[in-house]
Amino acid sequence: MAKTKNIYMAGPLGPMGGGMLRVTDYLIQNQNTQACYGSARMVKLDTRGTGSAAASMLVLGAAIGRVVGDRLTGKVAGVHVNMAERLSIFRKGILLNVSRLIGVPTVLHLHAAQMESHYQSLSPLRRFLIRRVFHAATHVIVLGENSRRFVVERMDVPAERVSIVINGVPAPRLPRRPESAHGKKRILFLANLWERKGAGDLIEAMALCRFDPAEVELLIAGGGDIDLYRAQSTRLGLDAVVHFLGWVEQNRAAELMASADVMILPSHDEGLPLSILEALANSVAVICTPVGEIPTVLDDGVNAVFVNPHDVPGIAAALQKVMDDPALRTRLEAAGRNAYENRFSLEHFSAQVAKVHNASFRLSN
Repeated sequence: MAKTKNIYMAGPLGPMGGGMLRVTDYLIQNQNTQACYGSARMVKLDTRGTGSAAASMLVLGAAIGRVVGDRLTGKVAGVHVNMAERLSIFRKGILLNVSRLIGVPTVLHLHAAQMESHYQSLSPLRRFLIRRVFHAATHVIVLGENSRRFVVERMDVPAERVSIVINGVPAPRLPRRPESAHGKKRILFLANLWERKGAGDLIEAMALCRFDPAEVELLIAGGGDIDLYRAQSTRLGLDAVVHFLGWVEQNRAAELMASADVMILPSHDEGLPLSILEALANSVAVICTPVGEIPTVLDDGVNAVFVNPHDVPGIAAALQKVMDDPALRTRLEAAGRNAYENRFSLEHFSAQVAKVHNASFRLSN
């Protein structure tokens, strides 16, 4: 009987993980559908923890120790590193370089929304170190053509070692609920509450909309500085219409998406957010900003409504338009679901990742 080998899916777990954790969960849940894995199995590997940046180095050290231990016993097939920007680069860079040193192949999966702008702000020495991180990986996965161009042209990674893999999400597990099921039209914001996600802009826009609390509610689901944004909402007199749910588990997120009429994500920067793809899968109308890879895969007025980052009046106008026009919502829902079926299914996503794993980790040998 073949020895089971681990493919470590490295990244932050818990609320810190955000979309990277959901990507990991989806791939692990779907791994049995891909024949190439055989006796290999994907398992989570925490590289961040929930404490301070300094404490995260202890968590990283334990993760590296686990990989080294499995290398010595022949129980590791490879390491798949989910990477954002800033400190994530250097933490994951240590893991990538140690793995390379001990002969463990790696895949660097770049999720960062601000990598290029962050890179431009760094000193020449730090730029050099980041390029070394990318060169330590056996293969690099990016979300779209913009990211691929950055990795090939700025990081100097050979084009044959870079693959575009568009994110994918599971089909809905719950049926769509009619508006009458909860008595109000429901707007959903599903993301960690960071300014980069446009949470503050959305709350300001809700104040301009003056929705009747008996008819419309905004549910904000995500971790982060909830108290800051709750205080903003209270100051603007929105307590009756804006509700903060905190970080939610996958099952609860699925329930919220199934009951939403509109999903909004007015981010300042993005890669390709899973919450948008989950909305498309659930036939939920989407309002979002054309940042990152979003405008390369979605079309304004067809399967989403685009608003400009930081444009509070524009966000308010888009919300009013979509919420007040059932026919428009119906068109967006149908076109969004069609886009999901053609491009963003979990089956397609996991098959593309499995192809990279198979080649990089030599699973078929």
